[in-house]
Amino acid sequence: MTAPSQVDYQDLLRVWREADTIPEIEHAWLFDHLLPIFGDPNGTTYEGWTLLSALAAQTHRLRLGLLVTSNRFRPPALLAKIAATVDIVSGGRLDFGIGVGSRPSWPSARREYEAHGLPFHDTAHAVGSLAEACTVIRRLWTEPEPFDFDGTYLQLTGAFCNPKPVQRPHPPILIGGRSGPTLRVAAEHADLWNIPGGDIDDVVRRSRLLDRYCTELGRDPASIIRSIHLPVSYDQPDITRDAIGEAIDAGFRHIVLGLSAPYPAGVARWVADELIATPARAASELSR
Repeated sequence: MTAPSQVDYQDLLRVWREADTIPEIEHAWLFDHLLPIFGDPNGTTYEGWTLLSALAAQTHRLRLGLLVTSNRFRPPALLAKIAATVDIVSGGRLDFGIGVGSRPSWPSARREYEAHGLPFHDTAHAVGSLAEACTVIRRLWTEPEPFDFDGTYLQLTGAFCNPKPVQRPHPPILIGGRSGPTLRVAAEHADLWNIPGGDIDDVVRRSRLLDRYCTELGRDPASIIRSIHLPVSYDQPDITRDAIGEAIDAGFRHIVLGLSAPYPAGVARWVADELIATPARAASELSR
């Protein structure tokens, strides 16, 4: 995962092109913010979906997406069209990441809404509109005829998406977040669920809560892939390797490794050799 902020496009392109040649790296991600949330508050930040489409056209193998799209930024029907376009540009490699958007208590993220004239509704509105967005986006990707939608938060007349995404029935939906209400939405709509790493005990509790919500809905909890974002330490790779091991032991099979800029030369190969291959070799030796 390469946050597209406080960094140049050519540096991002370099890392993604390198990662695209390394089979051990299966997927690559950007984030979705409109202003910096770290570093220089007036520094560079690229619009996520535009950049993702450009990088999709410059790669051939990596699955790719945003971790995660803010449902507050774009009307869901427009977002469905954007995502379908990126899936086509990528040849069917999109993982569609979405979430409620930034926390109200996070001033550095909150300011981007005010700066772009975007409303910032309360949490109940954000979660309810996310559930409706997931419903509408899936229908736009799969239904062959226009339809109307009259929801609590979203009203559409003659909604239609053409062309459809390459992937059938639709691109995998990844929902990111840790709150109980978001986990309820994930239990209903997600193919993958992502949570930021940190306190592994809390991560495990959140995963169990997702299991419970799935059971209440009559859904097999194992049908949702567990995904976790872990920051990479270039200077102390053992810390990152230990975090990867803890996450795998906790049932997380989709590991997103967050790289910080500036990116060292050959960083993707370093990730494969030091953070992916080394733990795999150690696990193989332990199993003998």
